[in-house]
Amino acid sequence: MHHLILALTVTPSPDPTGTLRPGLSEDQVTPGTWGFVLTAFIVILTTFLIVDMVRRIRRVRYRAQVEEARLAAEAGGSSEDGNRYESGGRADGNDDGGQAR
Repeated sequence: MHHLILALTVTPSPDPTGTLRPGLSEDQVTPGTWGFVLTAFIVILTTFLIVDMVRRIRRVRYRAQVEEARLAAEAGGSSEDGNRYESGGRADGNDDGGQAR
């Protein structure tokens, strides 16, 4: 607790240039142009990878939904429609002898 109070009471130096070790210039410790280019490349690459991943996940979900609906239609359609056709009625549930209204 004593160290926290001491750290809060110390006033910062008004001269920010005095923070480097003697013998170093600011040009020697900054990333420079190549650092910026490499960082920008990594950001762009990560963005493209995320967009591609989202697209692939969406495609897989859609295919799973379509397959699920197809299986449900096959399972539900074969048992229900087969019973309707066997009883002589139409598949839509109307037993009007095939006459349209």
